[in-house]
Amino acid sequence: MADRLEAIAEELGDLAFDRLREATSAARRSGMPDPAVVAEEKRLTRARRAVEKAVVVLRRSPSSPGDPDAFG
Repeated sequence: MADRLEAIAEELGDLAFDRLREATSAARRSGMPDPAVVAEEKRLTRARRAVEKAVVVLRRSPSSPGDPDAFG
């Protein structure tokens, strides 16, 4: 599952980068980036970070049976 989430995080990062390029291109043309594109990039970046956090949680080995974050 963690491997799949890593792939999703990478895709989200690629999409966010594409939106940044789009915003930069629009800013060059008109002097201002499209606010909708900037907002979408921010959402994609937040989603990527959340998925990356999930990967860390899934890869973490339980430290002790009493650990509230331990699985099992």
